[in-house]
Amino acid sequence: MGRAAGAVAMSHYHSEVVVDSKADASPVTAADLGAEVVIVDSLTQWTPGIPIVSEERAIPPFAIRQGWAEFWLVDPLDGTKEFIRRNGEFTVNIALIRDRRPVLGMVYAPAEDVLYVAGEGIGSWRSRGGGVPERIASTKPAADDRIVVESRSHPSDDLERYLANVPVSRRIRAGSSVKFCLVAEGSADLYPRFGPTMEWDVAAGDCVWRHATWGVPNPSPLTYNKPDLKNPSFVIGWMPGSP
Repeated sequence: MGRAAGAVAMSHYHSEVVVDSKADASPVTAADLGAEVVIVDSLTQWTPGIPIVSEERAIPPFAIRQGWAEFWLVDPLDGTKEFIRRNGEFTVNIALIRDRRPVLGMVYAPAEDVLYVAGEGIGSWRSRGGGVPERIASTKPAADDRIVVESRSHPSDDLERYLANVPVSRRIRAGSSVKFCLVAEGSADLYPRFGPTMEWDVAAGDCVWRHATWGVPNPSPLTYNKPDLKNPSFVIGWMPGSP
């Protein structure tokens, strides 16, 4: 379903993109809405008893959500600004949340045709161009210097203050949840985020990071099904001095 949603997004990618604004002034396009239809229809058929929370749909109030044992959390097109800029840094994100943590996740980057899938008991896997999936695992760097991946569209003074105390060998700017995946596969060591995010922005990528290991899941500060679904600032990856 991720590839199918990605195909819908790509059908709009090389044509004129009409951009509308949502109530929070963030952009939305026909690609966002079309990909969401594909995902929601597929999940409804596949797991009819599991609720779905998606960025482009009305969000059920916490009074209802707090009773859910599990639910799907969907961002049909993460990185809409990057999609509009046509730089390829956008993803389709789908995650299954159980007991406030992601237990199954999928991140698909349609422009690059790279698919990440992860879950409890199965680890994290990457497939390029529809090829054979390969297991990925992130290991702590041998040296203190860190390769840092950061948001392309959301720089912040807080980030600069944080990095002033981190030995950084390289900084990579990227859009969408692919930042989690770069840390998970070892292309980066650290992903600090001090700008605003919502749960659907991070859940699938967080799942890929958590399970990019051969043993105990990697640590993550993120939790899910909060009353307002907003995330606090967070740091993912191998911080200097971490065990």
